[in-house]
Amino acid sequence: MGTVFSFDVRDGGFEGVELAIAEAVEWLHRVDETFSTYRPESVVSRLDRGEITLAGCPPEVAEVLRLCDEASRVSRGYFTSHPGGRLDPSAVVKGWAIERASRILTRAGAANHCVNGGGDVRLTGSAASGSPWRVGIAHPLRPGELAAVVTGRDLAVATSGTAERGAHIVDPHTGRPATALASITLIGESLTMTDAYATAAFAMGDAARDWVRELEGFEAFAVTASGSTWHTGDFPKLAILTD
Repeated sequence: MGTVFSFDVRDGGFEGVELAIAEAVEWLHRVDETFSTYRPESVVSRLDRGEITLAGCPPEVAEVLRLCDEASRVSRGYFTSHPGGRLDPSAVVKGWAIERASRILTRAGAANHCVNGGGDVRLTGSAASGSPWRVGIAHPLRPGELAAVVTGRDLAVATSGTAERGAHIVDPHTGRPATALASITLIGESLTMTDAYATAAFAMGDAARDWVRELEGFEAFAVTASGSTWHTGDFPKLAILTD
């Protein structure tokens, strides 16, 4: 998926941990082979070119595209599975794949773990007995600094921004790169939609503040292009703000 994944399992020593991680890694590779827009032979690339139909794809493709449609509906079109006119469901795929990898570990007995895919994380259980997980949010305009630290248990944290890939998120309503925000972080329960909504929120710009307030079970923290910050009402209950 063009990024780095990591697993942090805090239930060391339980039987089958290595097999569970291997299964989760195999799953992520299978997702990449199916959904990668960088691989011309992937199922999604072939579907985009019209070489196969949706009926000829693995069932996971229809599932992901349904999730894309849901994200588009909820975000009033700010999320799209066709940025630039080409099929690219990546903004749903990564969070969805991480969520399922986390479930693989949970089923194997890893009650306390973190799966991180390019900075988007699924936190399950606790970091240690009585200690919540802590996830730093990199400041997009101050390299090497943190803008906030999210703390908690059983959370999903996803950030969209310009720090690593520049202005790569397009506002589907204008066709131009979204530039009002430098980054926005969403916290939710499931990484599947938390990741997708973070992409949509970045495309919205400052309008995302009111939109996230309407979403049940989500909080947001944003750094604007000018360096100012804003957050939704309960975000400070889940994070330590550095400024």
